[in-house]
Amino acid sequence: MRPNIPKKILIILLIGCIGAAFSQDIKVRKEVLENGLTVLLHENKQAPTVACRLFYVTGSVHENPDNSGLAHMLEHQLFKGTEKLKPDELWGAYQEAGGTGLNAFTSTLMTAYFVNLPRNKLELFLWLEADRMQNAVIAREFEAERDVVREERRMRYDDPPRGRYRETLRTMIYEAYPYRIPTIGWSSSIENFKQEQAEEHYRKYYKPRNAILVFAGDFSADSLLPKIHLYFGSIPAGEPFPEITLKEPEQAGEKRLIVRRTDTPPVIDIIFKTPGVGNPAIYALDIAEGVLNGRSGRLYKRLVEEEKLATGASAGNGPNKEISTFSISVSLRPGASAEKAESIVWEELEKLKNELVNEREFQKVLNNAYAAQLRSLTDMAGVATNLAWYEMFGSYNLYLDWAKSLETVSREAVKEAASNYFTRKNAVVGWLVP
Repeated sequence: MRPNIPKKILIILLIGCIGAAFSQDIKVRKEVLENGLTVLLHENKQAPTVACRLFYVTGSVHENPDNSGLAHMLEHQLFKGTEKLKPDELWGAYQEAGGTGLNAFTSTLMTAYFVNLPRNKLELFLWLEADRMQNAVIAREFEAERDVVREERRMRYDDPPRGRYRETLRTMIYEAYPYRIPTIGWSSSIENFKQEQAEEHYRKYYKPRNAILVFAGDFSADSLLPKIHLYFGSIPAGEPFPEITLKEPEQAGEKRLIVRRTDTPPVIDIIFKTPGVGNPAIYALDIAEGVLNGRSGRLYKRLVEEEKLATGASAGNGPNKEISTFSISVSLRPGASAEKAESIVWEELEKLKNELVNEREFQKVLNNAYAAQLRSLTDMAGVATNLAWYEMFGSYNLYLDWAKSLETVSREAVKEAASNYFTRKNAVVGWLVP
């Protein structure tokens, strides 16, 4: 039973606990092997398991329209076994060892392989992944898996009404930068994948200098590091990816996409391009997200509770390398006016541009952000993934210092960021309506 503490005192205690937690360093040990492999180790004894991650910094951003989806195709093929392992033996080995959460994903920037293992089974991960890094048999079942990927694209993007709508929106956001290339690939690219293309990409880039190895959980770094050197240290470094020299041009004006369908609930999306990770405006935009987003956020209150135009409304700040995005999405009620709903979104954005967020609302957003960060640090799977993700952005400390960086944001900075980026000229607006 919770003690009967006055609400004001409870809030003060919460803030104090959060501040104390972030005054303690979350220890991460980093080492870069001679061949370029980045290793991040976070010891945590809360449970006798370890989150194991191997991220390759290869994704659709390193592709062109002719070979779009190649990294995703390779994600599939690396489960087809190696010269030592038959198909499904890798899955079987992890499952027999008590592994959970075994999976992989491909994004614009990286391909990730991950599993959670008992603390006494870490050497299995090292053996299997070092073997997969060197000896994957890309030719095995290549044509059959290409058909699987083509079917995956059909089910996720081509057939669902929102699939092609959102994919088209993405190509409108980025005019030049290769974030516009779909991670799964264009249909014609998938149909024309050549085994030789995939083998060359694997041979060059699925190598230590383009990889980040992460362990978070119950282990000893002093004992694990020599084993990492043993399994990965002799693997050739591989080739670096060619530098991306393309720069995104300034948007000429507001862009709009209207898709009319009768088989899907109506939605409105408004997306703004924002600076890449490392720019201080990212943190001010995090505060803006907190003000607009959630059931207590301004968008939900206006559109769902007051105007009854929508069933849901959300805002999201999406930090990314080089170019980030800030997105607003509104799920309309049947028969609701899309014009009116969009105009209300712009009204709320104008308030952020012209008025300071009130102090209570500002502090509430900060408190929620700190609490979310604390929760994330108790989940070793999330910690391992975030450490790798932010290391790819430049440093894992971007993740650990996120809450501290929010403390540097002023209400004036939120107003300035909103004024700079939430403009009609910088907007891509999508309607999916009857």
